[in-house]
Order: sequence, then structure tokens, then C-alpha cells
Amino acid sequence: MNERSAVVTIGGEEYEMLLTTKATKEIAKRYGGLENLGDKLMNSENFEQALDEIVWLIVLLCNQPIQIHNLRSEDKKPLLTAEEVELLTVPSDLAEYKNAIMAAMTKGTNRVIQSEDNPKNAVTAE
Repeated sequence: MNERSAVVTIGGEEYEMLLTTKATKEIAKRYGGLENLGDKLMNSENFEQALDEIVWLIVLLCNQPIQIHNLRSEDKKPLLTAEEVELLTVPSDLAEYKNAIMAAMTKGTNRVIQSEDNPKNAVTAE
């Protein structure tokens, strides 16, 4: 597993979830940006729509490592589909998956902030 990813189990098989630049662009197209994602999930019109959005995100994030593998390897792996996720999960799994989605997104957008020595921020003795 990658330190930038989270793992979920779907149908007895582990999948990594990874927020790539490509996935971020897809999320931005669909929701207008990562910052709008939470609002969209919480304010879905109905339960079916909310499930569709979560399944879409699961498929998107789980397929990123598979696509990277397929880009780098001759041994191609099949992509995960929404139908597979819907058939191989139960609704109670989705709470766990939402946590993994948030973990993958947090890891993918994590920034290391380094402070620099700056005289104007220095503490002076009086």
C-alpha cells in the first residue's frame, strides 16, 4: 500500500483508493471542486442519488492505482465497475468506505508546511 492511499475491501478483495491529479480533475468536473464534495454528498436529493455518488467516488478512487499499474505493466488488471461495487457491497459497508474516501483525499491533498526563519516573526526580549 502507498502512504498516499487508503484501503477498502470489496467482495473479499482489497482495493487501494488514491486521489490522483486525474481523479481530482474528475471530481472538479462533477462537483466544481474538492471543497464542494462534502456538501454534495450531504445534500443529495435522495438516498439513491447519495448511494450513486458514493459508488462513483469508490470506483474513481479505486481505479486510480489500477490505471497506474496498467500504465506501467504489460499485465493488465480489469477496472472496478459501479455494478461490481453495488453487487458486492451492502449499504452498511458505505460508512466504512466514506471514511476511506476521506482518508484517501486527506492523504492526497496533504501539504507539508515548513516555516522559515523570518525576523519580523521573531520573539524579542524587552
